[in-house]
Amino acid sequence: MPFTLATWNINSVRLREGLVSRLMTEEAPDVLCLQECKSPVEKMPLETFAALGYGNVVARGQKGYNGVAILSKLALEETGSFDFAALGHARHVAARLENGVTVHNFYVPAGGDVPDRDKNEKFGQKLDYLTEMRDWAHGEKPGKSILVGDLNIAPREDDVWSHKQLLKVVSHTPIEVDHLGAAQEAGGWVDITRKDIPEGPLFSWWSYRSPNWDAADKGRRLDHVWATPDIANAGHSSRILREARNWEQPSDHAPVFATFDL
Repeated sequence: MPFTLATWNINSVRLREGLVSRLMTEEAPDVLCLQECKSPVEKMPLETFAALGYGNVVARGQKGYNGVAILSKLALEETGSFDFAALGHARHVAARLENGVTVHNFYVPAGGDVPDRDKNEKFGQKLDYLTEMRDWAHGEKPGKSILVGDLNIAPREDDVWSHKQLLKVVSHTPIEVDHLGAAQEAGGWVDITRKDIPEGPLFSWWSYRSPNWDAADKGRRLDHVWATPDIANAGHSSRILREARNWEQPSDHAPVFATFDL
């Protein structure tokens, strides 16, 4: 049976409970992975989501910051979480579906504003987090797995509105792209979105600072759907729901979708 998965940095699940409900109602993905929930698990509006058919939940919460959740119409078995770089943050949770596929939901640190670990501790933490993602994938050699989330890096030149202007901007610097590439290579992860949409600009995030984000279109593709090689060919129908960025009181991220015939 095919299933559709979506990943979305919601930027406060309590503030945007209505937007999550709208996505569940209008788009109805089988599995919805949220990042930056900014809430302890017990304060997430899980009863609202359960009433819409998403009663299967695994989550890690944190007051005011971070937080990840997997909300599903399908049965889930929690398989744990990682605290890469020992930050003590709620940045990862994983669950296994009944078909044996494990879904990893990640929220990689943003890295602050200065791309220099000597001047900016947060940038160093981001690089360390990615290094430990690489080491985990290399050692674990995951199979039958999907990795999604806000990875906070736009790796390709056409994943940003201006490659030249963003080369020294956090999220598109060469060292970040190299670290993400090493993590991807270590697990053999296939970028499903770019497998389906191999050419052309593709963005999932637009800054709140832009008063006319849609017309300016100064976006970045920070949100990703990856799969291990053994199931990558089953992934298809990738899309980014750009219009969600224009919903009332939106997140600055748009949901990213993919369907898997598994």
